[in-house]
Amino acid sequence: MNSLLARYERRFIDRNVNRFPKWIEGYHLTLTTLLWSAGLIVFGWLARSSYHWLWGSSGMLFLQWFTDSFDGALGRHRDTGIPKWGYYMDHLLDFVFVSSLLIGYSFLFDGSSRQMIYLLVPVSGGFMVSSYLAFGATNEFKITYLGSGPTEVRIYFIILNTCIILFGVGWLEEILLYLLAGLIIVLCIIIYRTQKYIWAMDMAEKMNHCERKNPASRP
Repeated sequence: MNSLLARYERRFIDRNVNRFPKWIEGYHLTLTTLLWSAGLIVFGWLARSSYHWLWGSSGMLFLQWFTDSFDGALGRHRDTGIPKWGYYMDHLLDFVFVSSLLIGYSFLFDGSSRQMIYLLVPVSGGFMVSSYLAFGATNEFKITYLGSGPTEVRIYFIILNTCIILFGVGWLEEILLYLLAGLIIVLCIIIYRTQKYIWAMDMAEKMNHCERKNPASRP
């Protein structure tokens, strides 16, 4: 993690990981994302009548940050972690959570604006898929870009909720198309740079293999 808040977040986790009751395990925290995801959909639906319900959505974002921060740390601290299951479920549920967040927002819009919110689901999924596949190919896991990681992104959404509560969604409808286009461009740049990096790794490995196979060809 190389983000603006990563150092402070790590310090907070290390200081508090031993405070959980013994009956709570890391996998319990992982699975609570299902609850927070359902909450996002419910509060988004309720926000149709009053934007103040989005405070509940912000609460779900905070709770998901809390449980997501401590699930792996708790397993490591107690030596009760199940890393392969945790990796799979944690990241699968992250996608469920992001999708639920966007579904919650979709209730606030009509027409083409709602369709653009739906299009954000595969775009956001593209960032996740790129990270997970790159990890499988390189054994290097990167989920931070431009100084922002999952924690910062949650904060951005909480700020967005606050702005919607204070000013409505009219201003957001005006920039939604540009936001979608910008995210697609950023995703394309990330995919291009990632595939280029992996290509270079493959070429370097092939060259080393050829040199080991034909040592006489070395200069």
